Amino acid sequence: MPLKSYNDMARDQTLGALLMIVSIAGIILYAWALFLPPIPGLDTIVLKLTGIVAVGGVLGIIAWIGYTLATTPPPKPLEEIEKELNEELKKG
Repeated sequence: MPLKSYNDMARDQTLGALLMIVSIAGIILYAWALFLPPIPGLDTIVLKLTGIVAVGGVLGIIAWIGYTLATTPPPKPLEEIEKELNEELKKG
């Protein structure tokens, strides 16, 4: 894998700084909406949205795991794999 050029690293650092600034701004905005809401009841709405996103995210991941388990075919039994390997060794 070739090393990154100086421009690529500078671009990565710029993106990292941008992500950090946006994240910190999001934290400040979230805290402001919870503790100093400009509209009465906004804090309750923010908490409800946070709850639904958190619960929906966790349950969505569980649903994805369940779907993956339900639709993935079972692996071959070990005896069948050994039999195939022995047949290939006898042929070769």
